[in-house]
Formats: sequence, structure tokens, C-alpha cells
Amino acid sequence: MDFLMRNEGTVDRVLRVLVGLGVLSLVFVGPKTLWGLVGLVPLLTGLLGRCPLYTLLGIKTCPISKKAADQ
Repeated sequence: MDFLMRNEGTVDRVLRVLVGLGVLSLVFVGPKTLWGLVGLVPLLTGLLGRCPLYTLLGIKTCPISKKAADQ
């Protein structure tokens, strides 16, 4: 069940949540465009700690996942 494991580190997750909230705010302030809903993608991946694209590319920024994978 490798696809269910976390693959994002803390810094990666925080940045994703901040970027997601920033882009999502475009729905409510600024140009008030629905393109701001794109911010849901980094927001959700940051909150869940798992990025499907990272899984496909074999990238892990989470140190816990790296240790568990080595054992």
C-alpha cells in the first residue's frame, strides 16, 4: 500500500497549504475568478500529506517515509 503512505515533509506541506490558501483567496478577493479553485489541489495535498504526482515520480520529502521504506 505504498500509494497510501505520506510522501510530503513538513516544509513541503506548509508551503502547499499557504499557496493553496493564497490561490483559493482569488475566488473571494481580487479578480474574483473561479480559477482560484485550482488552489484546492495544493491545499488538499498539503493537508493530507500525500501527493499523487510524487507517488508516480517516486519522490518523497517526508523523512519518516524514507526511514520506513529502508527497513
